[in-house]
Amino acid sequence: MKEIVKQYLAATCAFIILLAVLPGCANTEKLVYFNNVQDQVIKGNTVTGEPLIQKNDILSITVSSLNADASAIFNAPNNSINTINTLTTLGTGTLAGYLVSPDGNIQFPVIGTISVMGKTKSELGNYISTELKERKLLIDPIVNVRFLNFRVSVLGEVARPGVFTIPNEKLNILEALGLAGDITIYGKKENVLLIREDDNGQKVIKRLNLNSQEIFNSPYYFLRSNDVIYVEPSKDRVAREKTTQILPIVFSLVSLLIVVLDRVAL
Repeated sequence: MKEIVKQYLAATCAFIILLAVLPGCANTEKLVYFNNVQDQVIKGNTVTGEPLIQKNDILSITVSSLNADASAIFNAPNNSINTINTLTTLGTGTLAGYLVSPDGNIQFPVIGTISVMGKTKSELGNYISTELKERKLLIDPIVNVRFLNFRVSVLGEVARPGVFTIPNEKLNILEALGLAGDITIYGKKENVLLIREDDNGQKVIKRLNLNSQEIFNSPYYFLRSNDVIYVEPSKDRVAREKTTQILPIVFSLVSLLIVVLDRVAL
């Protein structure tokens, strides 16, 4: 009787372990990017990918001309004295530059208030250059605008979720996932969520299929600063998590039951 009970308990444990393993047997096709894409030439994306300036952005604006002394006043806010605390992938640091206000403006020396939200870097640079020339402040000024806080957040079923600051100001969704260590085998590549705040302050939510070649021509292929990418877990992942939580309890009960049966069989 005792041996029969032990055999029954062993079979029960084996069945429980099998249930824990089965959810991990994911469909191979779900693990591969662009599994139906053949060799071909895809037309270039008409979206330039040039980011637009948004509120709370930090801008570096440098002005140069033949008269270095006259240009110096316009570069003062970029020096190390006027710094703004920020959080990067390397930790807390300081950035010097122009912080775009909630109204979408910056205060530029001499020129005063400039509405920058919704402009590209080149548009802002051309505007400042024109103002400096028309006001006869500088002759043939060269204005260079850069983002100091271009960042994206990658969350969900990726190897290393986090917030990533990008120095080159241009990033596509595949590169962002690469920074996060790629999607895990439990992530749903066909249903990646992108959250973006548009120029009107509205939240735009878009679901992207990374198994389709249409992503290359999507206006969401190139990311904007402060975009959030969320990779949804698959049903296999959810089932595995539930099983993992239940297994210790089940094994504890089985162990307790074995002890009790041993006592009774004596």
